[in-house]
Amino acid sequence: MKKRWTADRWRIRWTAAAAATAALLMSGCSALGTVETPAGGEEGLMSAAETEKTADTGKNRLEQIKERGYLEVATEPYFAPNEFIDPSKQGDEKYVGSDIELAHYIADALGVECRIVPLDFTAVLSSVTEGKYDMAISALAYTPARAEAMELSKGYYYDEETVWYGLLVRDEDTDEIQTADDLADKTVVVQSGSLQEVFLQEQVPSYKEAKRVSATTDGFLMVQEGKADACITAAATAELYLEANPDCGMTMIQDFRFVVDESTQGTRIGMKKGETELLDEVNRIIDQMTEEGLYKQWYEEYSQYAASLGIS
Repeated sequence: MKKRWTADRWRIRWTAAAAATAALLMSGCSALGTVETPAGGEEGLMSAAETEKTADTGKNRLEQIKERGYLEVATEPYFAPNEFIDPSKQGDEKYVGSDIELAHYIADALGVECRIVPLDFTAVLSSVTEGKYDMAISALAYTPARAEAMELSKGYYYDEETVWYGLLVRDEDTDEIQTADDLADKTVVVQSGSLQEVFLQEQVPSYKEAKRVSATTDGFLMVQEGKADACITAAATAELYLEANPDCGMTMIQDFRFVVDESTQGTRIGMKKGETELLDEVNRIIDQMTEEGLYKQWYEEYSQYAASLGIS
């Protein structure tokens, strides 16, 4: 079995790359870029090899992964500290974050290679429900629709102090926007297919217009540029963005939080519906990881890592 992808390993890589990375980064509020198309064809399409791989072979997904020797993990790499890009690196090495550590940890536990597949968030969800890739590890929260469409693992990260959802607004609007009730005549932006979109539908009484984006950072930019008045977002992601871009002129409303059902708390891993053998094995690995206390450690360390790179 390969050596685990631990925090000590990224510390070594981080120290070696920090100086080079600093020269590559530019200040100011900007999105990280376009999600790359995975090797083998256009995003959303399967190559002939992929079609053959996902055909009915009489073996379940877990058996197929072990037989082929690699695990394919779909993620949207623009959600620090869970998954983001270190621009000083190349290939799969540039995808880093607490969820990327988890992906490697699972692959190591299965005795296979880990391959990261970067996609837009909506494509992450659809590709896994359709069985194009083995699993989605991309800061997935529980939603009823998601639970209907795919297998969801046990929650692997619970931290009410850092994992909460609220409103990001421009500084000059903080007196006017304090709660969801204040959005009646406002334009609100959310990431399409996210838990935040559910909050918009269920916990915002009324709004002038709703806009949907594929990446949370695009929502931040819309607020900054005056194209939207508020972005519903995870606080941790917004706070990293604000720390990296102190002149953006935006802030999180500190005294308001969307209500999250306790029974659905915890970040999850998504897998194709019916792949219960893989689900059971992933849950076992999550239990092992939780017992070792690794994920919270990764989350905290990659929060520092992202901040040092000026990445939100």
